[in-house]
Formats: sequence, C-alpha cells, structure tokens
Amino acid sequence: QVQLVESGGGLVQPGGSLRLSCAASGFTFSSYVMSWYRQAPGKERELVASITTSGGSINYADSVKGRFTISRDNAKNTVYLQMNSLKAEDTAVYYCKAFYWLSGREYWGQGTQVTVSS
Repeated sequence: QVQLVESGGGLVQPGGSLRLSCAASGFTFSSYVMSWYRQAPGKERELVASITTSGGSINYADSVKGRFTISRDNAKNTVYLQMNSLKAEDTAVYYCKAFYWLSGREYWGQGTQVTVSS
C-alpha cells in the first residue's frame, strides 16, 4: 500500500523556521521525483520545490528561493523541506508528491498545515 505521510507543520511566528518531512512507503522511493506543493485558502495548489531521484537537480518557486531547502534521504525513504524566514504568505497546506516520469504515475500525501502568524 502506497503511503506518503507529511509531518512537521504547525504554527510559527513570522521569521521563524519549520522542517517538514514526508515519509514514503509502498513504492520504490529512489526512482521517483519528489516535490512539495502548497495550497492556500482560495488559491490553486502551487509547486514549491522539487528534487530529482538522486538529488542532482533541484528547483524552487521564485517566492521561496533563498528561504526554503528541499532534500531527500533515499535510505530513509523521506523527503524534507526546510523552511526559514517564514512569512505570512507561506501559510498553506503543504503536500508532498511522488512522480515517476517513465509512466506518469504520481502519489500524493494528505497534507500538513503550516500557519505563519504572530
């Protein structure tokens, strides 16, 4: 059974930091491109960051460049999102996604809420 379980969300003050984790099981994690998306209330889901299978290529949304860092540990089947210098506009539900480019298969986690507020 495929599972993607996000954790690490919560309430943080502006300027603070959070580290999200996404633990994967039920598929060959190391073969999948991993991404973090977010969806704020009333807005469409947007890509935050993505990382290729070996971590050799990483992309970020312009809005988070220099503040967020995506990484993965294929031995632990886990992808991370380190979020620093958080802003109110980073408030959203954060989702991880696994994508297998050869077949187009993708899996989504259930999401974790991040709220940035004083």
